[in-house]
Amino acid sequence: MTSIAKPPVKHPSSRTNGLGLTIRDYEGAMSTLCAGCGHDSVTASIVQAGWELDLEPHRVGKMSGIGCSSKTTAYFMKQSHGFNSVHGRMPSVTSGAAAANRALTYIGVSGDGDSLSIGLGQLSHAIRRNVNMLYVLENNGVYGLTKGQFSASADIGSTSKKGEANEQNPIDPVLLALTLGATFVARSFSGDKKQLVPILKAGIAHKGFAIVDVISPCVSFNDHEGSTKSYAFTREHEVESVHTDFVPLRREITMPDTNEDMSVVQMHDGSSVRLRSTAPDYDPTNRDSAYAHVRACMSRGEIATGLLFIDEGGREMHEMMHTVPTPLVDVPYEKLCPGSAALDKLMNRYR
Repeated sequence: MTSIAKPPVKHPSSRTNGLGLTIRDYEGAMSTLCAGCGHDSVTASIVQAGWELDLEPHRVGKMSGIGCSSKTTAYFMKQSHGFNSVHGRMPSVTSGAAAANRALTYIGVSGDGDSLSIGLGQLSHAIRRNVNMLYVLENNGVYGLTKGQFSASADIGSTSKKGEANEQNPIDPVLLALTLGATFVARSFSGDKKQLVPILKAGIAHKGFAIVDVISPCVSFNDHEGSTKSYAFTREHEVESVHTDFVPLRREITMPDTNEDMSVVQMHDGSSVRLRSTAPDYDPTNRDSAYAHVRACMSRGEIATGLLFIDEGGREMHEMMHTVPTPLVDVPYEKLCPGSAALDKLMNRYR
């Protein structure tokens, strides 16, 4: 399904940011995702974060792969540069773009299928290189675009719409990122805009690779109880509707407004998910304690959310590669290609 352009209508009293832009200027095409999809809530948070940070849309690079999640980039900052890569290849494409033009702000959007299966190696090396980008992983535990097969983040015991149970251990992107040395690791819930927007802003401002795992419910093809990432959208009398690919309208799932560290969020199928925010005295600069905190939450059947780890002293890709401060796209051809004599001199060092 093709995207539909939004009418360029602005209210005359709309608030503007430091660039004189309204929040409408950070929107994109109309979404073609299922009504109530958590991914649209993530889009709204990215729009809000970009507007609050005074990002220049034409100085942003939007990168994606394949899947429902990767359609997200069409729905924000329509004036930005964009590249929709093949399945699982977004990290390497972004690495190349960032190597050539470090002047852009890179926002990559991927999913659990795109990132943790075919793209797992790509994600690992983007973390290792500390590519300067925000990596938003919209995590729902299924391949929603191809009708709900298990992804690598699906929990043991989760059942597909055909009743088959998943027996494989899930890959947790937060634990993976902490293990591989990521310098910014966070997790949030698509329906918790109050928490997600500040995390996205911090990730964009971070110098290096910032991964944000966002639990984003699939309302169409993950109709089982007990999942901690994706959820059934139908009750017993609506099961047949799923098989005919009819998606009834659902309200957006949002976080209850409480002051408790642990919140229980009710899903469309009557199941619930337990989300725990970090405590006020939590230290996000200690990688070992961050890992232990996430594991402890998992053992209690909870999902750790918030800014889980940050290393502001890490060297990003350009520092490790010793590239020039000028973006390579702006370096004159004569300097990029100094000629055969210079190449021969370089090669003699290895003979």
